[in-house]
Amino acid sequence: MTMQDYIDEIPADQRAAFGRLRTTITGNLPPGFEEALSHGMPGYVAPHSRYPAGYHCDPAERLPI
Repeated sequence: MTMQDYIDEIPADQRAAFGRLRTTITGNLPPGFEEALSHGMPGYVAPHSRYPAGYHCDPAERLPI
């Protein structure tokens, strides 16, 4: 699933609110942090290039923020 797939599944009457929330979050992410789908929903992560140790339970996963 891509982020666009996720957005397409949001009910039409909720998409504008989701868009505003997403814009606010992504506009305030520190440089280098990324938006990612995890467990079927959007989240934000520190990439391995910035935090190579990854998530403590599974170092192969990027650190969620």
